[in-house]
Amino acid sequence: MFKMGVRIMPRAEVLDTQGRAVGMTLKSKGFQVVDCKVGKFVILQLEAENASHAKAQAVKISEELLCNTLIETYQVEELS
Repeated sequence: MFKMGVRIMPRAEVLDTQGRAVGMTLKSKGFQVVDCKVGKFVILQLEAENASHAKAQAVKISEELLCNTLIETYQVEELS
């Protein structure tokens, strides 16, 4: 059993309205925020022969289901 984390973020070219709203709210509360981005973090527990097969599964899941690659980027990492 392998645990993989998938970090999904808006592409730099895409307006991050959620990040902008959170950043503006934090600034209005007095926090010294320069920039704010909002994304998703998904944890997958996968059955696989080894870590590289688990990562390949996580990449496939990310590209087919979790991430809209036109407007988002993703990173897959093995979690302990």
